Amino acid sequence: MRALVLKTMSLLVFGALVPMTFAGGKPRLVDLAWMTGAWHGDAEGVATEEFWTAGDGGMMLAVHKDVKEGRVTDWELLRIEEQPGGIALLASPRGAPATPFRLIELQGERAVFANPEHDFPKRILYWRAADGALHAAIDGGEGTQRIEWRWTRKR
Repeated sequence: MRALVLKTMSLLVFGALVPMTFAGGKPRLVDLAWMTGAWHGDAEGVATEEFWTAGDGGMMLAVHKDVKEGRVTDWELLRIEEQPGGIALLASPRGAPATPFRLIELQGERAVFANPEHDFPKRILYWRAADGALHAAIDGGEGTQRIEWRWTRKR
């Protein structure tokens, strides 16, 4: 019970620390439907894949995989869910316990999730480019180290 109270308190404090920007009112999971599907990319000899399910039942699920020279070099389980305090992305790199990132910005096909308490990353961004490609980036906040991915629809 104590853990639940502490978690609730940290989420309330966390929510107060993160400014939110939403175009068109309170966001819903359906507003992230542009992320769904099978995506693939290749950068510097690393083939990457990310698969996002639809948001039925209040949750989107995803798996990310990086392959280099025929071997998996990195992987991650992700979910985006509706929670009482809003929408959150929960990231589990290599199956680690999930770290929450709260949706703080949603404008068209661009979403920013943040957790200022986390070491790195502090932000996870997703957006769709004019050419239809899905992009993702992680960083430590504006003007910090940034890692970025670009995927096209897998056929």
